[in-house]
Amino acid sequence: MTDGVRNTYLRAAESAVRLLATEPVARRWRTGSVLPGMSVGGLAGHLARSVLQVEWFLDGATGAAAEPVSAVRYYARLVDTERPDSALNVGVRSRSEETAAAGPAAVAEQARAAWERLARRLGAESADRRVAVLHRPGEEMLLDEYLRTRCVELAVHLDDLALSVGEPSQVPEGAVAVAVDLLVAAARTRHGDRAVLHALARRERDAGSALRVL
Repeated sequence: MTDGVRNTYLRAAESAVRLLATEPVARRWRTGSVLPGMSVGGLAGHLARSVLQVEWFLDGATGAAAEPVSAVRYYARLVDTERPDSALNVGVRSRSEETAAAGPAAVAEQARAAWERLARRLGAESADRRVAVLHRPGEEMLLDEYLRTRCVELAVHLDDLALSVGEPSQVPEGAVAVAVDLLVAAARTRHGDRAVLHALARRERDAGSALRVL
């Protein structure tokens, strides 16, 4: 599994690096994206962070004291994901715009350089390697579990950014498969299997939008 998820992540990150460096992204940097309240630049910054943050988390100090958080729990516990004005989404936009402030060329170059370093580094990390979840002080994840969450973010936001700038979506199928598996598992944890069954097979009984995780 270690080689599989790491390779899947690197392929998806490479697709993000390529899209970030395109002329349509740079040209539309300050225009609105397909996500309400988020500019193309902000969305690009958010996408880039799924490459940059892996390095940041790897370099963070870990104590190995607490039980590591699983990728399923990472998403299942999120709240107010659908409200643009929620604290969660306001924070995401703020961090994304902070990254985007460097400009399209710098963001693209930062992501490319980080991806190249990660392509060399990930293979040398052990299967039990932990990373610090920097935005949740005291929490840690196994590296491969964290990379599963980055596959979700890359799959979702590669598609968002491509649509925002009129480019074809080129999300690797492996990343899509990881994202679907993880998000369905998070939906089952959050809502229960019966609700997810209704969402999949009896939409008229899906009162709580059980498949909506993000």
